[in-house]
Amino acid sequence: MSSQPNILHISTPKSWRGGEQQLSYLHEELNTKAINQYILCRKGSEIAIRGKKKGWNIIECKKRTAIDPFFAKKVKSICDLKNIDIIHTHDSHAHSFAVLSAILYGNKTPIVVSRRVDFAIKQTLFSKLKYNHKNVKRILCVSNAIKTLTLPDIKNKNIVKTVHSGINTDRFPFQKRDCNKLRAEFNISNSVKIIGNIAAISPHKDYFTFVNTVKKLVSMRVNAKFIIIGTGPLEEEIKEYTSKQKMEEHIIFTGFRADIPEILPELDIFLITSETEGLGTSVIDAFACKVPVVGTQAGGIPELVKHEKSGLLAPVKDAEELAFQVNRILKNEIDLEAMIASQQEILKSFTKTATAEKTLKEYLSLIN
Repeated sequence: MSSQPNILHISTPKSWRGGEQQLSYLHEELNTKAINQYILCRKGSEIAIRGKKKGWNIIECKKRTAIDPFFAKKVKSICDLKNIDIIHTHDSHAHSFAVLSAILYGNKTPIVVSRRVDFAIKQTLFSKLKYNHKNVKRILCVSNAIKTLTLPDIKNKNIVKTVHSGINTDRFPFQKRDCNKLRAEFNISNSVKIIGNIAAISPHKDYFTFVNTVKKLVSMRVNAKFIIIGTGPLEEEIKEYTSKQKMEEHIIFTGFRADIPEILPELDIFLITSETEGLGTSVIDAFACKVPVVGTQAGGIPELVKHEKSGLLAPVKDAEELAFQVNRILKNEIDLEAMIASQQEILKSFTKTATAEKTLKEYLSLIN
């Protein structure tokens, strides 16, 4: 074993979402500490394309199925060829391939699993096996909420740890006074508040509740425009629901935006209505931009949004309570200066540097 560990990251999605961003941040931070890293990923995936541009050690492999013995064999061959000390899996299929490399090909390399999803482990035989396989030495949960959901199905409770996700705060250099893109593009008056969310339009983000909350606020005659920033599989369905609720003139769909650091500070309130949420890194982004947050009590959100301190919370799917909390801010019933100060204090623990340091500590504890 080398003095510096050789790490093999495995990532299998073709697209780029939160998990791939977290892997990218971790890789960048560990690079500054001269940690030897390789990324095994799906051929033609976004992380392969971006990683190669950055000069990372990218190894591509075709992914045929969720249980692919050829991909698993590739894991074993890389571990042998590169003297890998730790396999770090960043999604469920990656975890499966790492365990299969042990079962089918005798790979003895320790496995670290990142778990980001806000639901219990599936009760299938293979799921139970892969989470309790002897090679799995750490399960790193992105929030205490995920840890609580994961623990009941793990025999060795000591391997389950919380390592919160973090963001690159340098990505958000703009202040509210510097930003006017949304108002200019969508002809929104300076007297109108902007309330929005930035997230994939997918089932767990529960944009139906977002629309319902807007409807409640409109009935309260608030002077605001509501913005949904992002795209996703439910986009057309949410647009139809918006039309059905007669909210088309109040809700703006921007589609995918590459200029988030410039437009996020423009929001007067960040409204996140998720049904499930591993942690909610978009909330951390909002903190970095000093935007007040109103959110649901889903998953790890309450670990960031401390009610009436760093933000305001409401039960999942409770549009009436969400609207009430938003209106408290609009009516100046909340000390926003104190809230923003609380956000900034919490933000210190949710940077990509903090995440990488905690992850490296777990790596070294296995090696030592």
